[in-house]
Amino acid sequence: MSITDATGYLAAFLTTFAFVPQAHHSWKTRDLSGVSLPMYSLFSLGVLTWLIYGILIHSWPIIAANSLTLMLACIVLYLKISQNPN
Repeated sequence: MSITDATGYLAAFLTTFAFVPQAHHSWKTRDLSGVSLPMYSLFSLGVLTWLIYGILIHSWPIIAANSLTLMLACIVLYLKISQNPN
C-alpha cells in the first residue's frame, strides 16, 4: 500500500469514525432537537457528491469513507424528517 493510499484510508477512518457517535446517539435517543434539517440535508448531499467523485476517480478511500458516512447521515436525516414532518 502506498503512503498516499494509507493517508487516504486514515483520513477516511477518522472522519467516518468521528460521525458514528452522532448517528448512534440520534438512533438511541430519537432526540434530534439539536440537529438542523437544512444543515444535514446539505451535508448528506455533499457526502453523496464526494462518493460520486470517489467513484469517478476510482479512489477506494474516498468511496469507502463516503459510503459509510452517507449511510449514517441518511439515518440521522431520516430520523429528523420523520420526527418533524413539517
